[in-house]
Amino acid sequence: MNKGKSSAKKQTGNNYPYDDNGKSAQSKKRSGYGKWVGGGLGWAFGGPIGGILGFMFGSMFDGMQGGEYAYKPGQAAGRTQSGDFSVSLLILAASVMKADGKVMRSELDYVKRFFVNQFGEQIANRNISMLREILKQDINVYDVSMQIKQYMEYASRLQLLHFLFGIAMADGHFHEKEVKMIDQIAGYLGLSSHDFQSIKSMFIKDTTSAYKILEITPDVSDDEIKKAYRKMAVKYHPDKVSHLGGDVVKAAKEKFQKLNTAYNQIKKEREIA
Repeated sequence: MNKGKSSAKKQTGNNYPYDDNGKSAQSKKRSGYGKWVGGGLGWAFGGPIGGILGFMFGSMFDGMQGGEYAYKPGQAAGRTQSGDFSVSLLILAASVMKADGKVMRSELDYVKRFFVNQFGEQIANRNISMLREILKQDINVYDVSMQIKQYMEYASRLQLLHFLFGIAMADGHFHEKEVKMIDQIAGYLGLSSHDFQSIKSMFIKDTTSAYKILEITPDVSDDEIKKAYRKMAVKYHPDKVSHLGGDVVKAAKEKFQKLNTAYNQIKKEREIA
């Protein structure tokens, strides 16, 4: 965390113009990041994620240590706040984008379009600005993922996974290294292999994708299919992430619809009433 502070201060030198009050433009920019997400952050102000935020927020992060934003372990033992979820998504998205060793402008454009579709133009622009800063940093995927696993409930972690696949496949192509990184992240987040395959099959199709989405195999009985659907409908229901706000619920409804589409496909193929 101290490393994040020192890195931020080093960048606030002669590289950026100062205003009449002696404040650098970069300091103002970082303070702006705080206004965007600060009100909705709890546990993300501490640990390795807090270190990444410290790099971005600069002097604002100094204030977190001694007063208003001080982090207390265990203070957010309840549900994840929207700011925690958004920052977690941006950091993990950066990890996925960097998986092949390079980040192309076209990738940022794809990601921006994804965020626009999910959150709208204004929030998308803010997220992309933050993402550009996060991409400049070395991210310890394991440490970040373990912090998320500790504080974020399972349903929200599943929604993170869905977002990551949406970003990785935003250009309509399969990127092996990015999907491999998502697989690694899913393991660190404590998500089951069945859940990983279920969500992966919503984006990467094969002849058995519909069954994989329901976490079953094609040889199961019709009754088992119905039971599997009811179980998955509970797991993927948008109400599970309603506390994260309407934007995330919108994406959760998309995931739920993909489940329904898979179920209806199987019913049609098998002529199940």
